[in-house]
Amino acid sequence: MAVTVNIYYSGINGNAKKFAEEMISSGVVRDIRAEDGNIRYEYFFPMDDKETVLLIDSWKDQRAIDVHHASPMMAKIVELREKYDLHMKVERYISDEDGVPTTDKAFIKE
Repeated sequence: MAVTVNIYYSGINGNAKKFAEEMISSGVVRDIRAEDGNIRYEYFFPMDDKETVLLIDSWKDQRAIDVHHASPMMAKIVELREKYDLHMKVERYISDEDGVPTTDKAFIKE
């Protein structure tokens, strides 16, 4: 059962975007994406909030997240988060094993 975590990083003076840019340019994002069990690690920028960055972080299961959290990678993330003085709001979602219900498929254009 996949676990998706939405993390909203917020700061001032564009620091959330600078954080995401450094996560990418330093290779941290590449390394996280290569970790066993990572499904998605991607940043988005809300149109109505220039001081927030949304990270969609998906993992195969809770065990994969636990291994990631125990890895040296977390120290790098925390270091950059502190460098840019970011605050976080977190939402967790568990995947629906049955997939998209038939009643919802009528509204999805693939």
